[in-house]
Amino acid sequence: MIIRALAVAAALLAAGTGGPALAEPMQLLGWGRIFSNDGLGDGQDRWRTGAYTVSLLRGRGWSGDLPPALGELLEFRARAEIIAPANLSRPAAGDRRYAGVLSFGLHSHARLAGFDTSLGMDLAFTGPQTGLDDFQRAMHDLLGAAAPQAASGQIGDAVHPTLLAEIGRSLPLGTAAELRPFVEAQAGLETYVRLGADLTLGRYGQGALMLREATTGQRYRALADDPSPGFTLVLGGDIAHVWDSALLPGGEAAVLKDSRSRLRAGLAWQGRGGASGFYGLSWLSEEFEGQAEGQLVGSLSLALIF
Repeated sequence: MIIRALAVAAALLAAGTGGPALAEPMQLLGWGRIFSNDGLGDGQDRWRTGAYTVSLLRGRGWSGDLPPALGELLEFRARAEIIAPANLSRPAAGDRRYAGVLSFGLHSHARLAGFDTSLGMDLAFTGPQTGLDDFQRAMHDLLGAAAPQAASGQIGDAVHPTLLAEIGRSLPLGTAAELRPFVEAQAGLETYVRLGADLTLGRYGQGALMLREATTGQRYRALADDPSPGFTLVLGGDIAHVWDSALLPGGEAAVLKDSRSRLRAGLAWQGRGGASGFYGLSWLSEEFEGQAEGQLVGSLSLALIF
């Protein structure tokens, strides 16, 4: 049911991008990026250990509000993630397998019937073809850390078309705070439905296009409209029901749990002249049977002007 619904929505998006609304020239509007790593959180090198996301936005302009139709504001998204067992040198029996994931996608953002709506598709590549195991090996050699021997038994080469949709609505709580409940559904690399909310206490993100990082759920800014200097506290959490995951395939020692949850907090700073920064901490619950505990992952996004 989820796959069918998202496939229909993706077809509607594709139809929308070819309509008359896009007859005018598109232009580069801006970009956003965020880095997440458990080294910035609990200081360990395990499970959801590291990810980097870059988003490039194109449209006909940005005035601080979403357009009224899909296809008018496009996000080109590239993402790399490394997932690992708790011990990279000698994985324990029952731990999850090493996985490298490299994905490229097209997403669109609009306000439909009063709801912030995001819809898109990614091609997610797994296995040695991504080169992420070689990258991690080179980084460990540079830092004098142990080689990731677990990569020899990693999830194999495959391509996973992945559909993703999110619907949310911002509820103002005064002039400098808002609560934003949301629903997210994905089918492909991992198939799930997620329900959650984000609370923003401050002006960071007002009049901006905020995007969601896949691993932690932290939101990062891609487009801003006259940002006001100052600090902003962000809090959030969500829970998901998971049907399937190519990162925890059936028939293996690490058995997929059908429920996972996340809690997050972060502090954003907006300076004068366009400089800004964000640091967040996210707690991720166990994703497979036998995972001893959850983990803390840190996220960082910087825009420095020199």
